[in-house]
Amino acid sequence: MRVVFGLVLMAGLALAGGAVYMAKNYIGQYQTALAKERAAREKMVKTVPVYVAERAMKYGEELTLEDVRTVDWPENAIPEGAFNAEEDLFSRGVDTPRVVLRAMEKDEAILAVKVTEPGEDAGITSRLERGMRAFALRVDVASGVSGFLRPGDRVDVYWTGKVATGKSGQVLGDVTKLIESGVQLIAVDQTASGDLDGALVARTVTVAATPQQVASLAQAQTTGRLSLSLVGAGDDVVAEAIEVDQYRLLGIEREQEAAPEVKKAEEKVCTIRTRRGAEVVAIPIPCPD
Repeated sequence: MRVVFGLVLMAGLALAGGAVYMAKNYIGQYQTALAKERAAREKMVKTVPVYVAERAMKYGEELTLEDVRTVDWPENAIPEGAFNAEEDLFSRGVDTPRVVLRAMEKDEAILAVKVTEPGEDAGITSRLERGMRAFALRVDVASGVSGFLRPGDRVDVYWTGKVATGKSGQVLGDVTKLIESGVQLIAVDQTASGDLDGALVARTVTVAATPQQVASLAQAQTTGRLSLSLVGAGDDVVAEAIEVDQYRLLGIEREQEAAPEVKKAEEKVCTIRTRRGAEVVAIPIPCPD
């Protein structure tokens, strides 16, 4: 009996040890999984729904409810002007669509700057900011950067013409001067869309300018020739005042205009003649007024 009791005791101790070992492993695995879940929860980013394009869309197309859908977007990375509610995107109802102003690819966020207000068309007036005016400039293949201008580009405007200086009105030859810097194009010919394929040799370009700039450009276009210089997309350097004439271009020193000679007033001398014997002598006297 003692042997049987001993065997039963040993078997019980073995089973108890096995159960403790299994429980320890189970608890360890549970704690590891719990720690992973907590770490993953800390890395989770809060998202909000944002409307994106359901398909690629071009300038001038109507944006309807069928053309958009919502996706979960990180709350701390929402683009400025994005829409996250239907009542914001279609504030006047789904029957009053917006119009696309800038091309959008599939799954691209719908931004306020890329669409018109509900019910508005995609005309040039929708591209003008407050206080700006649209003004057309005549261009050709040379002055228009070989047809590579697109709506939305920025250009520097140079004026070339003859300048007369001095009291004599002498013409010094052609002078080229930078008159406006970083002017934005809003249309090329009758096209306000930036989705142009290849080079387009335009006859006119329309720029957005302040009233003061419009006056300057109108005067420059009337009195000389205008040339456009395309500004790089990421270029934020402000151009300095630039003026080049033929003398500076060829490295010729310009002759200074001779200053007019000032004639001194001749002093008036009055004399009287008197005879001293055989000699006649001139004696100066004050001149009468």
